[in-house]
Amino acid sequence: MTKTPVEPPRLYPTLRCRDADAMIAFLTDVVGFTLRAAYREGAAVKHAELAYGSSILMLGTARDDAYGELAGDLDGRRTDALYLAVADPDALHAKVIAAGATIAMDPHDTDYGSRDFAFRDPEANLWSVGTYWPSVGEPPLA
Repeated sequence: MTKTPVEPPRLYPTLRCRDADAMIAFLTDVVGFTLRAAYREGAAVKHAELAYGSSILMLGTARDDAYGELAGDLDGRRTDALYLAVADPDALHAKVIAAGATIAMDPHDTDYGSRDFAFRDPEANLWSVGTYWPSVGEPPLA
């Protein structure tokens, strides 16, 4: 018999990085994440957890293992992106520009009332940032 979980399921995005230490530094120093944990195998980050508010992003150094084969080649076509809800996207925009990040989309107001922009992190992952803050307990946009 399967036991019903007490808490709802959660979503934890994950990244495999060429230079996990540089990614951790960028996300903590520039974007505002907090490092919760980093587990190493020698010099390589095997698994790290970074907190942003109540959200957690997991990342590690890219390596040839079963998950690496599933995740795909870092140089291949990517269709994934991360969305980060923040109170002040213009302030974060200024910080990522100062850090030398590539801006993929300039700050703008959307027709659904969000203030958005997009940037690429040091490993070219696409991050969309905005004030739209969906919540499971609220109805979606009409």
